[in-house]
This record gives sequence, structure tokens and C-alpha cells, in this order.
Amino acid sequence: MKTRTNVPFECEENSLLLLQHEIELTENINESKEKYRKIVQAGIAQWIKDFQSGHIKVNTVDDLKKLIELDIDLQKDEI
Repeated sequence: MKTRTNVPFECEENSLLLLQHEIELTENINESKEKYRKIVQAGIAQWIKDFQSGHIKVNTVDDLKKLIELDIDLQKDEI
């Protein structure tokens, strides 16, 4: 006759493995967001330099708007 003494242990072990996996995913996502923010911030800085030097005209502000919106979106989950 088979006993079911291992069932709670297996459920707990599976829950811990799932939790560990979720933590790793969250850490990877956060690392990627940090990298993307650096790229976006560099893009914003370059846009400002190009604007100040006259290479960008006021009618191309949409690029800066997109960069700023992307930076804000990446920051939303950091709060």
C-alpha cells in the first residue's frame, strides 16, 4: 500500500522552485530595464547636443518625446 506522506513536501518544493524562478525572472527584467534606461538616457543627451548645435529643428521634437516617454515607462516599476 502506498502512503501519501511525500505529497505536502513535493508541493512545498514545487512552490519554492516556482518562487525562485519568478525571482530570477524579475531580477533579469530589472537588469534589462537598467541597461535600456542607460541607452535611452544617452539618446536623450545626444538629442539635446544635436538640438543645441542646430542639427535638429523644432519640428523633430517627436523623437525626444518618444525617448522621454520610454524613459518614464522604464521607471514606472521602480517605485
